[in-house]
Amino acid sequence: MSDTSAPASARPATAPLVLNPLGWRDPFLWLARGVQDLRAAPGIALFYGLCFWAMALLLGWVFRAQPEYTMSLASGCLLVGPFLAMGLYETSRRREAGLPPELGQSITCWDSHMGSMGMLVLVLIVLELLWGRASLVVFAVFFNTGMPSTTGVIQAVFNPQNWQFVLVYALVGGVFAVLVFCTTVVSIPMILDRDTDALTAGITSIRVVLENPGVMLLWGALITLLVALSLWAWGAGLIVVGPLLGHASWHAYRAAVARPAPAPQAEGA
Repeated sequence: MSDTSAPASARPATAPLVLNPLGWRDPFLWLARGVQDLRAAPGIALFYGLCFWAMALLLGWVFRAQPEYTMSLASGCLLVGPFLAMGLYETSRRREAGLPPELGQSITCWDSHMGSMGMLVLVLIVLELLWGRASLVVFAVFFNTGMPSTTGVIQAVFNPQNWQFVLVYALVGGVFAVLVFCTTVVSIPMILDRDTDALTAGITSIRVVLENPGVMLLWGALITLLVALSLWAWGAGLIVVGPLLGHASWHAYRAAVARPAPAPQAEGA
C-alpha cells in the first residue's frame, strides 16, 4: 500500500525573508513619503498626533509632580504607543494598496494580530523596566540621597561637576535605547503586513540594523532629532512629528524587507 502523504521535500516551504541593501538617501526618502501620507490623510494624522501629544503632556506632568511614577507611566506609554503606530502603518498600507484610508480601520487593524503584538509589547515593557532599574542603580552609585526628585535629577544632569554621572547615565540609557530601536525598527509594520510572530519580526528588525548599521544610525539620529525638536512648546510638535515618523517607518520597512515572491501556481491549474 503506497503512502499517500507528500514527502517533506514536496511540501511548500515558507519563503525566506530577504533584506534589501539601504542607501544613505533612503531615510530622507522615507520622510518625504511620510509627508505625502500625512497630507493625504490629515484627519487621521491629527487624531494620532493628538494622542501622542496627550501622552507626552501626561508623562511630563507626572515627571514634575510625582517623579517616582514616571517609569510606571512610561511602561503604559510603551503599551499604548505601538498600537497607535500600527494605526499609522495601516493608513500607509492602504494608500499603497490603492485603498482609501479609514480612521476606523486604522484603530482596529491590530485586533487580528493581538498575539504577536502582545508578545512584542511585553518585551518592550521588560526592557523599559530594566532600563528604569539600571537608572536607579546609576543614581545609587553616584548619590546617596534616596529617590531623586525632579529638581534633583535636573540639578544632577546640568551640574558640570557631575560629568561622570552624566556620562554613565547616558551610556546606560543609550544601550537600552539601541536595544528598543533595533527590536522595533521594522518589527511592528512587519507584523501588520505579514502577520508574523513576534520573534521572527524582532529578529528581522535586528538583522536590518546589523546589515545596514550606518543607514540605521542615521535613521535613529533623524528620529531623535525630530522628536527632540517637537518637544519644544510643550510638545505640541508631536501633533505633526508623531504621525510623520509613523508613516515614514512604514516606508522604512518596505525599503528594508523585500516583498515575498508570489507563490508559483500548480502545474495544470
